[in-house]
Amino acid sequence: MTPRPHKTVKDQSTVLMDPDPPFLKTYEALFDSQPEPSDTNQAKEVEECELPLIDLGRLNRESKAEQCKRDIMVAASEWGFFQVVNHGVSSGLLDRLRELQVNVFRAPFVKKASEKLLDLSPENYRWGSPRPTSLSQLSWSEAYHVPLTPANGLTKTSTRHIMEEFSTAMSWLAHILAGILAEGVGHDGTYIPENCRCNTSYLRLNRYPPCPVKNRVFGLVPHTDSSFLTIVRQDQVGGLQLMKDGRWITVKPSLDALIVNIGDLFQAWSNGVYKSVEHRVLSNPHQERFSVAYFLCPSHDTVIQSHAEPAIYRNFSFGEYRQRVQEDVKETGRKIGLARFLVQST
Repeated sequence: MTPRPHKTVKDQSTVLMDPDPPFLKTYEALFDSQPEPSDTNQAKEVEECELPLIDLGRLNRESKAEQCKRDIMVAASEWGFFQVVNHGVSSGLLDRLRELQVNVFRAPFVKKASEKLLDLSPENYRWGSPRPTSLSQLSWSEAYHVPLTPANGLTKTSTRHIMEEFSTAMSWLAHILAGILAEGVGHDGTYIPENCRCNTSYLRLNRYPPCPVKNRVFGLVPHTDSSFLTIVRQDQVGGLQLMKDGRWITVKPSLDALIVNIGDLFQAWSNGVYKSVEHRVLSNPHQERFSVAYFLCPSHDTVIQSHAEPAIYRNFSFGEYRQRVQEDVKETGRKIGLARFLVQST
């Protein structure tokens, strides 16, 4: 039998200054009742690969633009993931956002959970998993889920300014990519910018603390994204894996590239042409990991309708989709997603 996680005794002052959420204490009953994880596959050898790498600088060169667009479409349909360089988001901005993340996440957990830190509210702070019933449903991570709403009545601090500047740059990039992908399935690309605006999308600032129970819990459990597109900047620690041809593949980190992945809404809207691929993050026993994700999302009343016939998925609103996902997580401990919206065979 696998031994229980080692619990170190900390004095009160150490607890008050500890930046890590109390995973072992909070989920003690889960560890005690399920000493063996439910098929995390983390201990198995997994091939490391480089995702399709697309130089967006080619879009500005007439002789290269069409091939660049085709490369994006092929990567979205065959991989569901790709990397982009020369993407227009400055390295200086990315570095400033990383510094902001480090500063806020290394603050004591008790402050993150109860106080506003650097314009980031405790109401937007998340950690762990809401209702895990097995270790395979537990995420060893913490995050700030940041809605991109106007900062009415607030002073523009450096934190607010960095996040607004970053979200503007990501929105610009996401709409370029979404327009190209829409063109690939016969649309003029107006649907997405009309429905996906800055104030309907959001940022997620992530930290994955060192995990002392190696190979037993995930940093982030396997899932797909409930967005049109997600754009991610990860650090050099690594740990991101995606499902490809029925096996897990580790994504080799690259600080110069941004990672783009297709979300559930694009898979449904493209009638399955583009793939929303399951992915996960492995926990690391020694190093903390940071990433930031921009999710291109529509308003809740936006109707997602497959672009071709016969439609694979029935029509649904984004609000209905989000509600169904939340209900499934509450009832089963996991997201079921697009499988809930398949057109039933007659």
